[in-house]
Amino acid sequence: MASHSDTLVVFFGATAGANGGKLGSDEREIILLVWQIVDLHEKKVGKLQRRLVKPDSLELTDQSKEETGLSVEELYKAEPLDKVLQQFQQSVSAELKALGRSSYTLCVDGPLIIRQALHPEASKKNLVLPECFYSFVDVRKEFHKCCPNAGQKFDPHCKLVFESLADHKFSCFEAVKYKLESGACSKTEPVDSETVIRARGLPWQSSDQDISRFFKGLNIAKGGVALCLNAQGRRNGEALVRFINQEHRDLALERHKHHMGSRYIEVYKATGEEFLKIAGGTSNEVAQFLSKENQVIIRMRGLPFTASPQDVLTFLGADSPVTDASDGLLFVKYPDGRPTGDAFVLFSCEEYALNALKKHKQILGKRYIELFRSTAAEVQQVLNRYMSTPLISTLPSSSMVPMPVLATPPYLATGSTRDCVRLRGLPYTAAIEDILEFMGEHTIDIKPHGVHMVLNQQGRPSGDAFIQMRSADRAFMVAQKCHKKMMKDRYVEVFQCSTEEMSFVLMGGTLNRSGLSPPPCKLPSRTTGQVAFRNGCLLLKRTCFSRCYAFFLMVCSGNIHCSKNKGNT
Repeated sequence: MASHSDTLVVFFGATAGANGGKLGSDEREIILLVWQIVDLHEKKVGKLQRRLVKPDSLELTDQSKEETGLSVEELYKAEPLDKVLQQFQQSVSAELKALGRSSYTLCVDGPLIIRQALHPEASKKNLVLPECFYSFVDVRKEFHKCCPNAGQKFDPHCKLVFESLADHKFSCFEAVKYKLESGACSKTEPVDSETVIRARGLPWQSSDQDISRFFKGLNIAKGGVALCLNAQGRRNGEALVRFINQEHRDLALERHKHHMGSRYIEVYKATGEEFLKIAGGTSNEVAQFLSKENQVIIRMRGLPFTASPQDVLTFLGADSPVTDASDGLLFVKYPDGRPTGDAFVLFSCEEYALNALKKHKQILGKRYIELFRSTAAEVQQVLNRYMSTPLISTLPSSSMVPMPVLATPPYLATGSTRDCVRLRGLPYTAAIEDILEFMGEHTIDIKPHGVHMVLNQQGRPSGDAFIQMRSADRAFMVAQKCHKKMMKDRYVEVFQCSTEEMSFVLMGGTLNRSGLSPPPCKLPSRTTGQVAFRNGCLLLKRTCFSRCYAFFLMVCSGNIHCSKNKGNT
């Protein structure tokens, strides 16, 4: 559409709920559309066209009845939205032809009817809007720019308004993006906190495209959807969304508790720091992988550790060709180069991606593979998670590794600061991942290498674990929030403690909320011994209390992460 036209089409609307400054905020459907052609060259206005729109839900609020003067009976006889939009196009085309014009500028009194009502409703009803609704002029903004001394007085129906705009060249055409643009975000990139929101309550399988549809009509910044992951690397139902400016962010906040399918979505303010923490990255490998534009990203999870690029390409098959073959694959690895079982794949179109998604839970080697839609921000987030210092350090690959045990920890001395917690009563099948899930939002406060599983004399889980938190306050909060919380079919007791108290427990003492009972024996000043790795677990070769304690001290040092315990309570 031309940047300026002598012909304007002024467009208004109303919904079955809130109107005016709150139009669209209550998710109610459009019930009235009004338009009028204005000939700036001849300074004439055309006939006012008014069409009722039949909503799916024939319910009107009292405010809507009062402001529109409409009744349910009138709306029952009206046409649905798609039919009325066709009438709009036909009517405008006929009048333009009569005036001998071929183009026009769509004008609105504020962006709400376009951004907050028309586009969201069309998206929910899978309607294709005419191209004219993707570019418009806010007459109110232009009038105040043209007539800065006019104050707040503005009547969009007044002929004088458009006479004052007759020689005015519109400079602020507003656009609605057709689709979400993917892209990478650097940790050094400045992100304005006034442009970011947090969306909660998303279906776990939601993609960035689903979120973009939820905010249809508002412009999301390139690569501006960051799906949040939990401690296990799975989506947790939250996303951070970055918009192009504060105006669009503020309109997004008005969609608080609007629905995505059958679920309502909560929308809150967030900060630029929070967005960068999730979406920002520094990896050149990721930047290069994401440099190919207009690509659909699929995440693969559960790959065999021995899987090669050719294995993945063969698994996906000829009906879902990967962009640039093996160059369109990004395998996620630990800092030492070992594979994690995750990979990201680029596809050039939606069709290829859909064909790949059909292979969800099919077998590669001896494992079934999960496939999900993904985003550039999720690629960055997963890489950041694995490449940063892990919570649990990795174990040597050899089956039996002799290691000396020292009574004095080389890195972490025992102390009275109560910055640790003890978990008692864990299911015997509980793994590290179960503990992290149990901790929930508190996992971010765990020290690196801070989760310690306790094994009994037979090398089996004892039902106990110790966790080192970043501060005593965080440990207190975990004990308050997680005590007697359920893990699987058992409730788990959570006590705040210190490393000194943990030492007593591992020597055979007891720890509960009533206090500390000392162990039945003393610890020799120094001892030596060996530990071994078997089937990925750390075992002691001998089981006396002194060696148990020395072994635990090495756990605290961050060198090893399973402790041996002789039947403490």
